[in-house]
Amino acid sequence: MGGAAVNETPGTMSPSSDRLKELTSWDANWRGLRVVVTGIGLSGFSAADTLIELGAKVVVVDAATTDKAKAQADTLKIVGAVDVLLGEDAVSALPMIEGGLPDLVVTSPGWRPDQALLAAAKRKHIAVWGDVELAWRLRVREGRKTTDWLTITGTNGKTTTVGMTESMLQAAGLKAIAVGNVGTPILDALRDPVDYDVFAVELSSFQLHWSQSLSPVASVCLNVAEDHVDWHGSYASYLADKAKVYGNTQKAAVYNAEQIETERMVENADVVEGCRAIGFTTNTPAISMLGVVDGLLVDRAFIAERKDSAAELAAMTDLGPVAPRHMVANALAAAALVRAYGVEPAAVKQGLVNYLPGAHRIQLVAKHSDILWINDSKATNPHAASAALSAFQNVVWIAGGLSKGVNYDELVKEHARRLKAVVLIGTDTAALEASLQRHAPDVPVIAQPKGDTESVQTAAGNAASPIFGETIMAQAVASAAGVATSGDTVLMAPAAASMDQFSSYAHRGDAFVQAVRELVEGQAQTTEE
Repeated sequence: MGGAAVNETPGTMSPSSDRLKELTSWDANWRGLRVVVTGIGLSGFSAADTLIELGAKVVVVDAATTDKAKAQADTLKIVGAVDVLLGEDAVSALPMIEGGLPDLVVTSPGWRPDQALLAAAKRKHIAVWGDVELAWRLRVREGRKTTDWLTITGTNGKTTTVGMTESMLQAAGLKAIAVGNVGTPILDALRDPVDYDVFAVELSSFQLHWSQSLSPVASVCLNVAEDHVDWHGSYASYLADKAKVYGNTQKAAVYNAEQIETERMVENADVVEGCRAIGFTTNTPAISMLGVVDGLLVDRAFIAERKDSAAELAAMTDLGPVAPRHMVANALAAAALVRAYGVEPAAVKQGLVNYLPGAHRIQLVAKHSDILWINDSKATNPHAASAALSAFQNVVWIAGGLSKGVNYDELVKEHARRLKAVVLIGTDTAALEASLQRHAPDVPVIAQPKGDTESVQTAAGNAASPIFGETIMAQAVASAAGVATSGDTVLMAPAAASMDQFSSYAHRGDAFVQAVRELVEGQAQTTEE
């Protein structure tokens, strides 16, 4: 396998797609298939490893030249015959594989469609799949159980909902695991020796963009709001990719009854005959919906008497001491998916009781001097930040980061009355600052130093300096402490991505937690003295 780039002359013939149509099981003829895998992170490594096992001829490309990328490359070379090309030149054009064009490109989800190599594949009519599409085609394997899929997308709440879904399925005694965008590559789970009954699959809009043939038992789009417009090119394109979650759904297409966009997605979806449209609402449910009545989560969809009664699934208190509205919505969406799969109400309740929310999602870090310190670093867009802000009054809001081209006007207008002060982090806060000036001009805004952006590295090949990120966050926490008083909530819900000053939202959240704990400990020592 060679690494020379294709000379893209107009007369170059594209490979036939006939062979790809036959690749619908593990036992199909993958041997000798020429595949380019873009990206050497979690999903890319998993895809390459799988394809090597299947006997394909694989070339992996990534712009990164970090020690981690080089270590991943070395591991792949040990695993099997594979070329790994690193550096900017490696991703600028299609590589040749044994003297010919690749038959297929399998891309990591974060790679934009207009990226040079992927754009070249499109011009050459070479199929591009994501790792999820590859996994779907490999799910059938002789001698192994074929795992069912429940698929989950949405602008916000995906990880919480997929975790709740997994917990409910496990409470019902099923072998289930959360996979996909949640962190466990779906191909790794597929190759696990455990014969899983069902996957709870978290799908980002990126993963859906590169998927074509999925057919889940049940699916849901939790909500939509402007996000990743820079990647998709427009909000309409983003919505179109989100809507793909409903394609070929077998039993239940679950939608948010409080957001018409998701209902329209279901109305326009090409589903399997007999598939039902099931709504969820945080209000009283109509027939064929799940909702809330007198503090109880109830089901009016999956019971025979749904015309005039509802089945109790769980109590609001089963969600924990803090149950914001969006958390209730997530629980109802998860319940709809598992009820469609046949899970009994008792397991829904037990699954919610057993579920442990992940870090960085409205996480209570400390309560000191009657001030709440809340970490919601997972709020990487305005929609998620709005859900967090809705749960509190008298907020000192820590916000800012990579805006991804979104508009903050609606967010600020909706929550201006809650804001006591805003502490800005991030290297480019102009859009958020402008919205605050327009719609909350009386709210004090405290800007933090931008720092030396040239020293910042991101996980995509240039990861943020921990010292830099933690210093910025410590300054932000100190600024918030300077204005917060008894009864206030300091909420870190940035409404933006993290990679300008941190390596990930988790790094950003960890820095906040550390800074708050150091502040509280320091205040406690001062009080004792």
